[in-house]
Amino acid sequence: MGYYIAKRLLVSVPVILGISLITFLLLNVIPGDPIALMMKEHISPDVVERVRAQMHLDDPAYLRFFRFIWDALHGDFGISYKLNRSVTTLLMDAFPNTLLLAVSGALVSWIIGIPAGVLSAVKKRSLLDNSIMGFSLLGVSIPVFWAGLLFQYIFAMMLGVLPVSGFSGPEYVIMPAIVLGWSSAGTIARLTRSSLLEVMRNDYIRTARAKGNVELQVIVQHALKNAMLPVVTVMALQVAGLLSGAVITESVFGIPGIGRLAVNAIQNRDMPLLQGTVMFTTVLVIVGNLVADVMYSLIDPRIKYD
Repeated sequence: MGYYIAKRLLVSVPVILGISLITFLLLNVIPGDPIALMMKEHISPDVVERVRAQMHLDDPAYLRFFRFIWDALHGDFGISYKLNRSVTTLLMDAFPNTLLLAVSGALVSWIIGIPAGVLSAVKKRSLLDNSIMGFSLLGVSIPVFWAGLLFQYIFAMMLGVLPVSGFSGPEYVIMPAIVLGWSSAGTIARLTRSSLLEVMRNDYIRTARAKGNVELQVIVQHALKNAMLPVVTVMALQVAGLLSGAVITESVFGIPGIGRLAVNAIQNRDMPLLQGTVMFTTVLVIVGNLVADVMYSLIDPRIKYD
């Protein structure tokens, strides 16, 4: 297992470098001068050129890219053009908020999705099955920003039971977590249903029933564990995806997380901040994939990595 993990981490290095290079090239292609945006209007061209030289923005592109990679390897993503603060510090300040939101959304997804998928599989082709699948399809289909605005209107404006936006207490997590987890719950429910239906056709399930086990015991002890293998993959990837992709939710609910940092970096052409957020979220996705593979062998001892 240790050799497999080391090999996966080694293979991940070109991926991180490739994504960093693509981000760097795109930022240099987009029109606009980050120094001019940072210093606003009516600034002398001489001052702009002097600041550009101080920030090494007049160096060749390849030199700036390798300087960024070298500094990133030492935990330094540079200084934000707009906020004039260390990008590493900004990421560390924002990451706990994004982590709390992502974990809360994932828990909502699992708590709703797995039981819904099991019930749908047990009661297949029934009214309950059709209702659950319809609700899950609705969650997958509705855009996150629209669901967020709808929840804000109902629970904050009409009922007044939850705050509209912000992130200064537990009550501020409830609504964005439900919005973020609803779409993921639909995917979990549909995957759990299909995987469980496939497993329940196997011979050992019939053997377990023939031994006199009640249906709940057959499902929980024999079928569900094996049916969870593909679901676990999606669950681990969802956490990494929620960590890296909660941009819209953070913007709608005013949450000071990594996604909001990325949006501000794009708007201000803040290259160090955007490169830092992209590399950080890339690492999170890679770690999520690796955790999913490791959990495979923990759930099913038959799976071995050589």
